[in-house]
Amino acid sequence: MTILDGKPKEQYQVKAINTEETITRRLEALGINEGTVLTLMNRKRNGAFIIKVRGTRWAIGKDIAKGILVEPAGGRNEE
Repeated sequence: MTILDGKPKEQYQVKAINTEETITRRLEALGINEGTVLTLMNRKRNGAFIIKVRGTRWAIGKDIAKGILVEPAGGRNEE
């Protein structure tokens, strides 16, 4: 599943990132890579997704969100 399929306020673990190489590198620089636990905070009407990674909130667009494959974190806590 991708972040697009996620539910707000739920935690997910990143399994893979399938985006353009430059975007993948940028996400990794921000701390979003395989194994990272993130929380889907909110979905905006304009298509943006607000995620929380290691205590920092990020807004990502729908095109990027559909390339981030995740699975439920299974009760793991990121903080």
